Amino acid sequence: MASPYDVMFRQVLARMDPEVAHEQAHRAIRLGGRAVGAALPVPAAPRTVMGVRFPHAFGLAAGFDKNATAVPGLLALGFGHVEIGTVTAKPQPGNPRPRLFRLVDDRAVVNRMGFNNDGAAVVAARLHRLRQREVGRDAVIGVNIGKTKVVEPEHAVADYVESARLLAPFADYLVVNVSSPNTPGLRDLQAVEQLEPILAAVRQVTEANHGGRVPLVVKIAPDLADDDVDAVADLALSLGLDGISATNTTIARPESLRTDRAVVEAAGVGGLSGPILAERATEVLTRLRARAGDRLALIGVGGVATPDDVRARLAAGADLVQGYTSFIYEGPLWPRRMALAAR
Repeated sequence: MASPYDVMFRQVLARMDPEVAHEQAHRAIRLGGRAVGAALPVPAAPRTVMGVRFPHAFGLAAGFDKNATAVPGLLALGFGHVEIGTVTAKPQPGNPRPRLFRLVDDRAVVNRMGFNNDGAAVVAARLHRLRQREVGRDAVIGVNIGKTKVVEPEHAVADYVESARLLAPFADYLVVNVSSPNTPGLRDLQAVEQLEPILAAVRQVTEANHGGRVPLVVKIAPDLADDDVDAVADLALSLGLDGISATNTTIARPESLRTDRAVVEAAGVGGLSGPILAERATEVLTRLRARAGDRLALIGVGGVATPDDVRARLAAGADLVQGYTSFIYEGPLWPRRMALAAR
């Protein structure tokens, strides 16, 4: 029997422009999330990862709350932590609309948002205000940073450093995103020779943070070859990073997609997310755990849709698990179901 949310999704939300539906859902969570959350208690299962105490292992991946405007409402729905962003040093509008597309038969999404956000200074000020409130002091917030689109690759280090300098004081952990397919040239920064100076420079910022060191994580793509996954793990270990987030969206369009090929092709370029990512994301996670042992914290993300997926990622070596796309398809009760599996 279809749930009330499933009926609403198919009858109302699925007929709306995907980005407009996202904006409406975001607004509802921002305004009413705390009232809803009062009726949705999640039994605590605290775990300490990267020196940070998380209420439980399941959290919201970056992309939903780019500007840190809905954190309390999202936590009230049952997420144990919220990763905000991706935030860039300078504000930017992102790519032209339409830039978000549903593949409903796969419960998947293609996005080419392009890091639309208010910029690091504005988001930092917002986080500062949030941290002064009781709900903000207790919140576990990750901050995901990326390269400003107009910044040339040779200036990427300074761009990431500027974001880190502004945002690290308000982050429980900081994520360097070099794996979105929607900023030209960004994924090229995953090559070790390009990635090392960025991570080394950002690490200096997080180590020198006035309020104490901030754990540093790098987020990688599922499209990396296995040897490149190993190389990133080795680099993270050599630089003394705290963790790796595996994985971001994929540029692949697998033949196993159920959605009509014409619909897939009409969506165009961008990052594909949803259950179709689960197999490769788990492979990368397993490989990283074998390579790094217990020397790195691992965040399992990509294709996490069901409680069994949460348990599978934890069994594969994840310390934390995140989801996002299935939140769109499953609705406001989904975070609590996932959190119960993360105990």
